[in-house]
Amino acid sequence: MQDNVHNLTRSTDDVVIVGGGLAGLFCALKLAPRPVTLISAAPLGQGASSAWAQGGIAAAVAEGDSPEAHAADTIAVGGGLVDEAVALGIAREAAPRIHDLLAYGVPFDRDLEGKLAVGREAAHSARRIVHVRGDGAGAAIIAALSEAVRRTPSIRLIEGLVAEALLTEDGAVIGLQLREAGNPAARPLLLASRAVVLATGGLGHLYAVTTNPLEASGSGLAIAARAGAVIADPEFVQFHPTAIMAGRDPAPLATEALRGEGATLINGDGERFMLARHPLAELAPRDIVARGVFAEIAAGRGAFLDARQALGARFADKFPTVHASCIAAGIDPATQAIPIAPAAHYHMGGIAVDEQGRSSIDGLWAAGEVSSTGAHGANRLASNSLLEAVVYAARIADDIARRAIPSPARLPDALVTSRGGTPDAAAVKRLRTMMSAHVGVIRNSDGLAEAVRSFAAVEREAGNFAFRNMAISALLVAASAWTRRESRGAHFRSDHPAEGPALAQRTMTTLTEAREIAESLSERPLPRTARPMIA
Repeated sequence: MQDNVHNLTRSTDDVVIVGGGLAGLFCALKLAPRPVTLISAAPLGQGASSAWAQGGIAAAVAEGDSPEAHAADTIAVGGGLVDEAVALGIAREAAPRIHDLLAYGVPFDRDLEGKLAVGREAAHSARRIVHVRGDGAGAAIIAALSEAVRRTPSIRLIEGLVAEALLTEDGAVIGLQLREAGNPAARPLLLASRAVVLATGGLGHLYAVTTNPLEASGSGLAIAARAGAVIADPEFVQFHPTAIMAGRDPAPLATEALRGEGATLINGDGERFMLARHPLAELAPRDIVARGVFAEIAAGRGAFLDARQALGARFADKFPTVHASCIAAGIDPATQAIPIAPAAHYHMGGIAVDEQGRSSIDGLWAAGEVSSTGAHGANRLASNSLLEAVVYAARIADDIARRAIPSPARLPDALVTSRGGTPDAAAVKRLRTMMSAHVGVIRNSDGLAEAVRSFAAVEREAGNFAFRNMAISALLVAASAWTRRESRGAHFRSDHPAEGPALAQRTMTTLTEAREIAESLSERPLPRTARPMIA
């Protein structure tokens, strides 16, 4: 950990950025030379979903492509909920943000003429994905930006602290409550600031199977919601259909590009099960493939990704990251089918923000996966997430730079809560299992109602701060999923399998509303099989 953590107590800062992923790093760099404090729960590069991105960044930089075409593809995939102006604005800012990343030292792949090399991914109408060494874009981007941050004297980097509460006064941010990561018994620390940027990532670790790092447990979403922030579209969680089931948590990812190279999906009987589900079979939209994989596993047949004929001995050279994950799990993908399952991969919902990244709370901005800009709608287009993160990080930096940030207020004498302690591992496992079973790939009214009641009970009674924040984020997702009585994009209800035209609008909700839904459902008794998750 850098700096003396204890010196933080009641110290004042102009701008505080929480999160060491792409959005947080990029925003800090864009604010230079303005002094900022960047708080990262894990050492830089180790706790960010961005670093694990195997795709790349979507950008209309190739000849014949255009931001308008990119936006049209984004809108087509988003299930009728994409904010078209937002999608077009992001697409138009892609090229300058790519050049920013190049200036920070990101080594994007180039063709023989020295131009940026671009690849194609599902649902894009053109080749527009910029990569680094095939499947290593995320790691390379985070490594380059981490190095740039460490070289920038205006950025005070503090690793090893987690934000567990926002402090507000009269509807405006006045600071944060922090705690040393991995030391729940430590006394919380208070940090004053009237300008806070949350870039804390997603919530994949609320699910039993996820591709996200451990830090992606919905903490940023929860602390903003507890402070009263409006939350947008929390029910929309994208599941990647091909996580490698190798007994690891998080689960390694088998990139979609494998299916683009001809790999097929088979069950334990060796049958290609996607042929009967969609005309594009393995190349169907991600949510449809995820439901197909889920159904095979639920039926007891299992699901596997078979690249033996499509790639065989070429697998290691073509997809080194996936190959290494398989070999580490004792699987040779050149000669064996890879066991897979759908995994929570990306949260389209989050803290509702405007086009400058401002939340509904004065002095609070959000960027990256913790935010919801309207760009993704009900289903994210491949490789748009990293682009959205850098575009909004830059916009937030510009917005803050134009403002006169008031001096920090005097912080309250009392902590939000001093309760720490280690979450009960069995209780956390039950929460994650319930999210996967009832708020996962396929949902229905009874399962969602059970989940809502259970998560509300945890939020009321949990003795551990981190576990309570998990329950808050889980409650927001489950309550909005229960309310949306239709299937749209990544949200699929088996009891409402069709889209409802009247429901083609984004969800805007609050923690108060989610609690009210839980209260309305509390009259229904829990099934006998349900177990409490209190810790």
